[in-house]
Amino acid sequence: MSCKRLFSLFILVFGLSGVVNSTFAQGAGNHENAPAEAVAPAHEEKKGINITELVFGHVSDSHEWHLFSLKKENGEEKPIAFPLPIIVYAHGQLKMFSASRFEEWHKDADGKKISNEYEGLYIEKVMKEKILATDGSKVYDFSITKNVLSMLIGVVLLLWAMTSAAKKYKVNTAPKGFQNGLEVIIIFIRDEVAKPNLGHKYVRFMPLLLTIFFFIWINNLLGLLPGGANFTGNIAVTACLALIAFIVMMANSNKHFWGHLLNPPNVPFLVKCLLVLIEVMSLCIKPVALMIRLFANMLAGHIVILSVICLIFIFALLNVYVGGGFVIVSLAFSIFMFMLELLVAVIQAFIFANLTAVFIGQAIEGDHDHDHAELSEGLAH
Repeated sequence: MSCKRLFSLFILVFGLSGVVNSTFAQGAGNHENAPAEAVAPAHEEKKGINITELVFGHVSDSHEWHLFSLKKENGEEKPIAFPLPIIVYAHGQLKMFSASRFEEWHKDADGKKISNEYEGLYIEKVMKEKILATDGSKVYDFSITKNVLSMLIGVVLLLWAMTSAAKKYKVNTAPKGFQNGLEVIIIFIRDEVAKPNLGHKYVRFMPLLLTIFFFIWINNLLGLLPGGANFTGNIAVTACLALIAFIVMMANSNKHFWGHLLNPPNVPFLVKCLLVLIEVMSLCIKPVALMIRLFANMLAGHIVILSVICLIFIFALLNVYVGGGFVIVSLAFSIFMFMLELLVAVIQAFIFANLTAVFIGQAIEGDHDHDHAELSEGLAH
């Protein structure tokens, strides 16, 4: 690491330490200078940091893209966010407006965060946001949420990367730079994922495998940016990706696959009944395994990083100097986890694409006999 980078890291550590110390020292100073009668009520109303609300507020979907919050002079927080378009079908009509219409928030008797009412609608925020009608009628939400916008950005980046590389191949120029990096990855997916699992039919499934790999990888990286959306950490997203892989697998399955699944050869009848049940269950578990693996790994990484950062303020509430000293530990561990998440981002994309190829390969397994026959003929000649 160069001296310039070390100096930058040094400034960052002590800058954060100064912010934490000044923030909590100011709060402590206000209590010390206040009259005794005023200190007691303030102490009674003092609340700790709601880590659950803070962490899940960052990793959950939202109708606005929140970046950070600023402290006002009166102690209230001013969120810095840009609203997203809300598109709902409610009360028998399609409604479109900005999420900025829901700008005032309060908590109800159950502790749920509720927005103000607008055109008979309001937002309820618990672990996730829901648009509800005041009269209890059904609301169909088609809004451009933070995750949807992040997905669109990922799609644009994916199309730009692939089309720009393809244009250079059309003019028959030697691959270089970014194009050369893409070629290495594509060849790796072809030789290490597609060919071993799909045999002579690998070309047919290469567009699917490449799209899955790059789509997941790009969105994993976008989620690691400051203020980014946790798109692949949403179980609805991973469920859709797993469903696509499952549909492709079923659409390309052959008689050999279904024969071994529903009627295993050379097996006693009672054992066959048990095997068929197990095989059908394993068939249904495959997309579930794809769904949960990607969702759990990406969500866990974000939660760990956010939780470690929150430890600074938890310790600062106990003691200002302990909180300031813990900045260095928290920052070091957060950097380590961030670097680890960069590795996890590409590994999870590879695993999803590889398992998709494995499952499709199992569905077309009988066709591999054609490969063995051609190889035998070649060796005989």
